[in-house]
Amino acid sequence: MVDFESKPEYGVEDLRKLLRLLCSPGGCPWDSAQTHQSIRRNLLEEAYEAAEAIDSGDMAHLQEELGDVLMQVVFHSDMAERAGHFNLDNVADETCKKLIRRHPHVFGGQKADNSDESLIFWDSIKREEKSQDTVSETLESVAKSLPSLWRAEKIQKKAANAGFDFENVDGALESLREELAELESAISSGTGIREEIGDLIFSIVNIARFFDIDPETAAAESCDKFTSRFKRLEMLARSQGKRLEDMSAAEMDKLYRQVKSED
Repeated sequence: MVDFESKPEYGVEDLRKLLRLLCSPGGCPWDSAQTHQSIRRNLLEEAYEAAEAIDSGDMAHLQEELGDVLMQVVFHSDMAERAGHFNLDNVADETCKKLIRRHPHVFGGQKADNSDESLIFWDSIKREEKSQDTVSETLESVAKSLPSLWRAEKIQKKAANAGFDFENVDGALESLREELAELESAISSGTGIREEIGDLIFSIVNIARFFDIDPETAAAESCDKFTSRFKRLEMLARSQGKRLEDMSAAEMDKLYRQVKSED
C-alpha cells in the first residue's frame, strides 16, 4: 500500500504526486504500463467530454471534465519526466513565456484596439517562432490530427489571410456547384468518387466560414436533428402497428417527411 496523505481538499501539486505514486513500483500496474501513444486517445476523448460539458452549461460537470483533462496533462508530463525529457513545471514555463511573447500589446510597447488586431500579433509572432517563411508552411503546420472539418476551416482561413479567398459567398457557392457536378461525373464514371466527396465537403466548409459558422458544430447539430427525427419516425411507425424492419425505404421516407414537416 502506497503512502498518500488524505486531505479534505487537494491541489495541482497533490495531483502530480498522486500520478507519480500510481506509476511507481507498488502503484497501479495499468498506470505504470502506459505510454504517450497508448493514452493518446484518452487525451482526445477527455477534451471532447469537456467540450460537451461546456455545451451543456453544467458547471459541476465542466469542473469534473476539466479535472480529467488536467489529469491527462499531468500524466503525460510525469511520463516525460521519468524518461528525462521534461516535467510539468517545464510545460507551465514554456506556456507562460509563449503567452508573454505573443501578447506584446499587453506586456510590451505594442497597441491593439480590438481582438482582430490582437490575433494579428499572435499569428505574426507564431510564424516567426516557427520560422514559417511561406504561406504554404503555415498551411502544412495545421495539425493533421484535428477533426477534418476544423482542419479544413483553419487551412482556408490561413489561405484567406494571404489573400487567396472568394470575394463573397457567391463565389463559394459557385465552387460548391462545380464540385457537386464533378462528384456527379465521378459517380457516373465510377472513378475518383472519394476524392470528389472530399472536395465537396471542403467547399461546404468554405461557405460556413463566410458566415462564421463552426462546421463541426453544424454537422453535430445535424446529427442530433436527424437522430431526433428518426426517433419520432420510429414512434410514429409503431403507433401505426408497423416495424421498421418490415417497411420499405419509400414508406419510411414518407414518415420521415411527415415528422420533418412538424419541426
